[in-house]
Amino acid sequence: MGIWTALAASLAMVLAMASPASAQDDIAPSAREAVAVVDAFHAALKRGDTIAAAALLVDDVLIFESGGVERTKAEYAARHLPADAAFAQATSTVVAHRKGRSDGVLAWIASEGRTTGKFRGKAINSKSTETMVLSRANSGWKIVHIHWSSAAAR
Repeated sequence: MGIWTALAASLAMVLAMASPASAQDDIAPSAREAVAVVDAFHAALKRGDTIAAAALLVDDVLIFESGGVERTKAEYAARHLPADAAFAQATSTVVAHRKGRSDGVLAWIASEGRTTGKFRGKAINSKSTETMVLSRANSGWKIVHIHWSSAAAR
């Protein structure tokens, strides 16, 4: 898989969170605030606001995408965050399903979606999955782990 295909696949899930109103949700009441943080992260990417997106991550965030890993917010910000924002701005995503749970301190939000559009001259049509794990601190919910995966839609 080429770097742009991998990036597109990973970002497809990033954008899958951009349209939660269309999702078939199964969100526990205790996880609703965490979902709002996930949505805010995706909205910041869609606006191209990498500073706001990064502010929702803990410093030692762990991000898995397309077989790769970034182990800190600084590493993600230096490597993939700008491209993730550019991709989010160039494509549209619809969330098909979303499920979330929380015990009050930790939350997980899992989403499935489809992303379409054109990025860097290449047509994008992918289905994707995303899992985000969040932790509640005094300052509110923060993202501690992201796992993005996607494949060409059929």
